[in-house]
Amino acid sequence: MAHMRIVADTNTALSGLLWGGPPRRLIDLARERSLTLCTSIILLAELAEVIARDKFVQRIQLAALSAADLVQDYRRLAHIIEPQPLPAPVSRDPDDDHVLACAVAARADLIVTRDFDLLDLNAYQGIPLLAAADALRRIEAQ
Repeated sequence: MAHMRIVADTNTALSGLLWGGPPRRLIDLARERSLTLCTSIILLAELAEVIARDKFVQRIQLAALSAADLVQDYRRLAHIIEPQPLPAPVSRDPDDDHVLACAVAARADLIVTRDFDLLDLNAYQGIPLLAAADALRRIEAQ
């Protein structure tokens, strides 16, 4: 398995922190240092805002950690990138452009998302956009 650099969008990161399945496996691979997870301060702030929503309170209690602990854990796990804003809007959702900018600055091999606004792009500046299960298959095939 070749060492890859990935950027996970907020939904993928949240799924990996709170549930199992392919997003969790990506986080586990980052813990094992089998891949490099890249993020930015903007994406971490978005994760902190989303994970603090009421709908996740019960799930966080099951993890026996606080929302802040989970975000801090992710922050320690990931390589923090300081991307430049994209020169022009790319995605239908301006928040998604932060994911793309981070991936470009990180020289990422993959962007992992389940956001159709992003998946519809297929790739951005040569970086494939894949759902977590597809990303795992590609990573494990390397």
